[in-house]
Amino acid sequence: MDTGTSAPRYKRVLLKLSGESFSRAGERGLGMDEVLQMARQIQQAAAAGCQIALVIGGGNILRGSQFKNVHSGIQEATAHYMGMLATVINGLALQDGLESVGCDTRLMSAIRMDGVAEPYIRRRARRHLEKGRIIILAAGTGSPYVTTDTAAAQRALELDCDILLKATRVDGVFSDDPEKNPHAVLYRELHYNTLREQNLRVMDSTAIAQCMEHRMPILVFNYRKEGNIQRAVHGERIGTLISNQTVGDKERKP
Repeated sequence: MDTGTSAPRYKRVLLKLSGESFSRAGERGLGMDEVLQMARQIQQAAAAGCQIALVIGGGNILRGSQFKNVHSGIQEATAHYMGMLATVINGLALQDGLESVGCDTRLMSAIRMDGVAEPYIRRRARRHLEKGRIIILAAGTGSPYVTTDTAAAQRALELDCDILLKATRVDGVFSDDPEKNPHAVLYRELHYNTLREQNLRVMDSTAIAQCMEHRMPILVFNYRKEGNIQRAVHGERIGTLISNQTVGDKERKP
């Protein structure tokens, strides 16, 4: 990978990180080794000159869906708010991880908690990006019944990002679950219509619809491969690119 001196293809990106990227494989909670590994990858991409906004999930700590059972004693809306708070915990850990590797950061929350994070204000967030700060956007949209995928799509559009980068634990979008089916087909490029017609599980339908309507491309790639975030911002051919222009191009899983 020779990206040390070249300018990134994308000037400003929204990077969506799942909660599972903050924990060890097969475990829950926070693993600071994983957080620091992610922080180093993000730092490399930022050092290349890319402005980075991060939207983070909280599934490693708590998922609102686990309380959907009416007998749980917790209302579904309350469970969603609990999930949003879990993303703030992840955001605090990632902020310290990023600052430990020399990044200038701001943690912004869609739910006001002034003691630990700035409130999310679109103009302020854009200004932080322009000043070279990495912004961590926690608490989703601040509303229940909205996933962090949809929050990522919305923030990418609000902040005029060039692309939405969806970091996953597999190499891109497959015709089937590659962790269960060794013959699953990896798509290198997809049109939004194909994604919806084949009901391929990438992001929730609301997030996909928003990106499709506003022509926001999505790159789905494997964050576990060292250097992939830097490759993504440089426009290298990794993962699966989803847009309104592309035609399906696929290859067998190696």
